[in-house]
Amino acid sequence: MRFGMSGCFLPENMNDLTPETCQRVRDLGFTGIFTRFRHNNPHTTTQAEAARVRDLLAGEGVRLYQVTGYWQNLVSSDESIRGESVRTVQAALRLAGWLGARGIDTGPGSMNPDGPWFPHPDNWKPAARRQLVKSLKECAAAAEEAGVYLSLESHPLVTLETPEITREVLDEVDSPWVRCDYDSANWIALREIFDTGAALNHHFDVMGDTIVSCHAKDIWVENRLALHLQDGCPGRGRMDFRTLFRRMEALSPDYPVIVEGAQTEDLPMVSALFHELAVELGIRVLDVDETA
Repeated sequence: MRFGMSGCFLPENMNDLTPETCQRVRDLGFTGIFTRFRHNNPHTTTQAEAARVRDLLAGEGVRLYQVTGYWQNLVSSDESIRGESVRTVQAALRLAGWLGARGIDTGPGSMNPDGPWFPHPDNWKPAARRQLVKSLKECAAAAEEAGVYLSLESHPLVTLETPEITREVLDEVDSPWVRCDYDSANWIALREIFDTGAALNHHFDVMGDTIVSCHAKDIWVENRLALHLQDGCPGRGRMDFRTLFRRMEALSPDYPVIVEGAQTEDLPMVSALFHELAVELGIRVLDVDETA
């Protein structure tokens, strides 16, 4: 198993990545990162800029497990919007290849104008699924050419609302380069919050080998009269990380498990938790140069 981290002290601009940043990642017990690099436009960032980051990471012993797909609306019924979204994801894949990244992370987008993860009734219509499949098929060749996974993240508020629907979409796209980035918290519902292990097992049973990476995030239910499930820092909620680690390791010891939902000050605790669980479960945590 490989452990990575995201967010926290990682820069929003790839040009701000330094050897000191990489050393901080390694000192915390992680061998790779998921960076969003929101300040770097995939259409205009140069290959030379990307090569600097690739070489820096390689020299410091840090892998780039994921970069962002810039959260495009791949389900829009407006073909001009959808087409531009596809072109941005294609550019993100090309940039990820230049950076030496293993994959990009993106959701399907949303018809809600306030954000790509917010609800809208059109997100769950058959038309949205058809548009998503069409978009992903148009991106698959770019993923293959770049040698980068287009890894999809899912959530009940968007088109990929269940593991069953997500599996159907991936099967229809039928590309080894368009896969699932499994987020441990995103599909957990109220009825599952006190037995997340059973929910995780169901998700993995449905998704199978479409999963190629994981965002390790916690979830809990808050004491409110209106239902609120809050996701966040691992170790703070009810997530069954033992089951998560077992299922990810069974898919491939080479796949990254990336901490999400933590703040910088949480990282020492999360790293200790994850390494302790790996020892308990008999899972070998791989260093950068180790093979599975």
